[in-house]
Amino acid sequence: MNRKLLLALLSVSTTVTSLMAQVDTSAIHPVQMDEFIFSANKFEENKKNVTRSIQLINKQEMEWAMPQTSATLLEQTGNVFIQRSQAGGGSAVLRGFEASRVQTVIDGVRMNNAIYRAGHLQNLITVDNNILERVEVLYGPASTLYGSDALGGVIIFNTIQPQLSDTGKAKATGNAMGRYSSAYNEATGHADFNIGFKKFASLTSFTYSRFGDLRQGNDRNPFYGGFGLRKEYVERINDVDSIVANDDPNVQKQSGYTQVDVLEKLLYQQNEHISHSLNLQYSTSSDIPRYDRLTDVKGGKLRYAQWYYGPQDRRMAAYQFNAVSLPGFFNEIKAGLNYQGIEESRHQRERGKNGLQNRIENLSVIGYNVDLRKLMGRHELTIGTDGQYNKVNSEANTKDIVTGEEKPLDTRYPDGGSTMYYGAVYAQHLYKIVYNKLVLNDGVRLNYTSLNSKFNDTTFYPFPFHEAKQQNIAWSGNLGLAYMPGTRWRIAVNGSTGFRAPNVDDMAKVFESAGGAYLMVPNPELKPEYTYNADLGITYIAGNALKVEAGGFYTWFKNAIVTDKFTLNGEDSVEYNGSATAVMASQNKASAYLYGFNAAITANFGKHVTLYSTLNHVFGRYINAAGVEVPLDHIPPTLGKTSLTYRQGHFTGEVYVLYNGIKMLKDYSPSGEDNIVYATANGMPAWYTLNLRLGYTITKNVAVQAALENIMDANYRTFASGISSPGRNLVLTLRGRL
Repeated sequence: MNRKLLLALLSVSTTVTSLMAQVDTSAIHPVQMDEFIFSANKFEENKKNVTRSIQLINKQEMEWAMPQTSATLLEQTGNVFIQRSQAGGGSAVLRGFEASRVQTVIDGVRMNNAIYRAGHLQNLITVDNNILERVEVLYGPASTLYGSDALGGVIIFNTIQPQLSDTGKAKATGNAMGRYSSAYNEATGHADFNIGFKKFASLTSFTYSRFGDLRQGNDRNPFYGGFGLRKEYVERINDVDSIVANDDPNVQKQSGYTQVDVLEKLLYQQNEHISHSLNLQYSTSSDIPRYDRLTDVKGGKLRYAQWYYGPQDRRMAAYQFNAVSLPGFFNEIKAGLNYQGIEESRHQRERGKNGLQNRIENLSVIGYNVDLRKLMGRHELTIGTDGQYNKVNSEANTKDIVTGEEKPLDTRYPDGGSTMYYGAVYAQHLYKIVYNKLVLNDGVRLNYTSLNSKFNDTTFYPFPFHEAKQQNIAWSGNLGLAYMPGTRWRIAVNGSTGFRAPNVDDMAKVFESAGGAYLMVPNPELKPEYTYNADLGITYIAGNALKVEAGGFYTWFKNAIVTDKFTLNGEDSVEYNGSATAVMASQNKASAYLYGFNAAITANFGKHVTLYSTLNHVFGRYINAAGVEVPLDHIPPTLGKTSLTYRQGHFTGEVYVLYNGIKMLKDYSPSGEDNIVYATANGMPAWYTLNLRLGYTITKNVAVQAALENIMDANYRTFASGISSPGRNLVLTLRGRL
């Protein structure tokens, strides 16, 4: 984009502000030491007393960001890397850990289940960012409080709470939002309504999103020519799979989808100490095209005519009991019982073939938690227990799209069903050794997990077993100190361990990957993996003017589960889909290590201008079976964000840059999890985007926002992704409040 065009866009944007309404930006990038969080010990706690690294994203930041999905919301922080295999997805990476090694929690309910895979997940999009009140991201192992899977950290989503009436009379409030984005051809509508009485309140929320085929940027790296162009696609014409030329190769055909999210929360305030709540959530989507697979080539031509995920259904019902300011031994109690019903499916058909392969997974998940807190002078003690039971049923068939005939097909997970249970007891302690000077954090957890999978039919694969069982017991712990020598400095050191038991996806799945390059097979001998982590964090704050944060970590990874070459019945390849295919499996490698750092600065220049910048780097390696040190998978390139925000009276504007460093081919994992087949010949080039947001206050009840993202229309693809990122994107959002 030339200079004249850029100036013209800025002029138009300034004119648009005259039509804009209230956008509350007062809480964006605050400079403060005192900040309250809930994730550190399950109850409200001052962040300065917590030794681990935690990021809070508040409601104002989320509304200002105008993200398409919860994955986009995390990505826009500049601290969380997001991988995408399709537009309808987003897999978060924390400190080099991804998918099943990162735990996700919504309203206190664990979302990780028995089929959370180690590769890349799209489950984040089932969380409606439009009804969130806050998001807390815990970096590093957090198994003491959150159990299995919290190796890289925990992402905790909290939705808005129903509000009681403070007058004794019925009080109704509501919010509505409409959003359009040009690169996604998006249309999103959201509405929530709260009615509160003295002791009872109800919150209802509904969101509908339609995303069209995603348009990628046109300003390409000259060294990689037409990388990412969608020149052609497969379309069914007169019952024949035909390769059709794409009218606009920048439009990534067959990437659009729709989504619906519904929430209902009921609150009953029994008395001043005790409350009960019921939380009902439902998220569903249309079929979601697996874009990366739809671009696979075989014999020089597009391989697949169809490859899509079926509607991703997530249903949740959760009861929560809360008690505060109790006179007995425990001052606060949280207890809950929850149920989740989840359906996922995969559907694929090669071009020129009539057989559509359908694999469907249904999960029933029951969970519970009891958390108790005691305040004793300078001591705070939290103890609790939690658990989750998973039942997995898998079905599969091949359906002839012409005749409708169905035939049996190998299931992705054991056809006899699988169950997985985990349970634990824990204790977390905080001791203010010297008030506002020295604080101790320590905790311990005892984990138990069991897994049972049954293989009824071994017709498709001659497995030498019919059942796989595991039982594991593990201890997890943390120990840390926070030292605050004055009002400006804070130094925190923390040690913690993480534990992750193999789940059904690790131990028992069968699937084809990397364009047919290999076949994943079960490995009943798989063992749990552990991490041992050390953190150091330093914070400096100078009044309301400056905040500087820097931190580093080192993680030892024991029994790390990675994908590597394997043998089945003594053979390193099997006959699959008519061709000899290499065999691979999840396996425990001897050792791995990761280290990295984060640095961030927030500076206020007077009352009107704020600078914020963050930078993250991670490095990871593991020792393979041959004793050779090779790159660990899921390690993102250096990434960050720099923004400049201006506030003057009713006007707010922000210019920011998101950026990623280069990921060289030599730094890709040999396991295939990094999707090297979707990279350039040299890896994934570095990239940056220039972005602009604007807002102007007119009334307190109506708000309009505008943003121009990727102003330079840069063409880029994030590391390990199979779809290119959005090009120049105009985002318009209208908000109304009752």
